[in-house]
Amino acid sequence: MTERALVCATDLERSSVVANNTMNRERGLTGVNSYARELGVDPLAWLLERRPDVPSWLDLCSGEGRALREAAPALPADAVLTGVDLVGPLVPLPTPPTMEEITASVSTWTPTRPYDLITCVHGLHYVGDQLGLLTRAASWLTEDGLLLAHFGPDSIRWADGGAAGRAALAALRAAGFAYDSRRHLLTLQGARTVEPPFTYVGADPEAGPNYTGQPAVGSHYSRAVTDRDA
Repeated sequence: MTERALVCATDLERSSVVANNTMNRERGLTGVNSYARELGVDPLAWLLERRPDVPSWLDLCSGEGRALREAAPALPADAVLTGVDLVGPLVPLPTPPTMEEITASVSTWTPTRPYDLITCVHGLHYVGDQLGLLTRAASWLTEDGLLLAHFGPDSIRWADGGAAGRAALAALRAAGFAYDSRRHLLTLQGARTVEPPFTYVGADPEAGPNYTGQPAVGSHYSRAVTDRDA
C-alpha cells in the first residue's frame, strides 16, 4: 500500500481544511443546529442536574462559543465555562463573567483544573492526533465527569494508509470509552489515565470527506511493538 505524505501539527493547522473549517462555528445550545441535537444530551440540563452548585464545562474546538454563551446566564455565578478553539470568535463578542475563551491549539493546550463536562462537537475531524487528544482529555475530567466527542473511526489509519479504525475503537473501549455508531459519538464517564493506544506519526489534510460530508483530516499511527513482535 502506498504511503501518503503526512504533515506535522503546525503545517496541518495552516492547511485550508483546518484553518477554514466552519463545522462548529454557529452551533448553539439547543434547537435544530445545536449541541443538544448533535450530542443527544443537553449540556445545560446535564450540568444543572449533576452539578447545581459549581458546574464546570470545557468545550474543545468551540468555534464562536455560542453554546457556552447561551448556557452562562442559566448557571450559578461560580460556574466555570471554558472554550478552546484554534481560531476563536471571528468577531469579538462580550464574554459572560463565568466564561473564558482561549485561542489555542487543542493539540498542545492543557487545562489547570478538572471539568465536570468536556465536549468536542465535530472538532476531532480537524485534529491530527485524535487519539492523543482523547487520552489527554480523559485525565481532565472530574471523578464522575462526562466526556462527549464525535469520532469517525474511518479517519484513523496506519502509517501506510491502511484502515486502523477498528483497532482504535477496540483500544478505546478497553480503556473505558463507549461508542455510539449511529451518532458517531464517544463517551467516557469519570477521570482516568489512559495510555495512547498507538504512536502518532502524522496527519493527512487531503484525506477527503468523512461521514459528515465535509473534508476532514486523516490521523496516521504506527502499531505498538509487543513482546510477541520483538
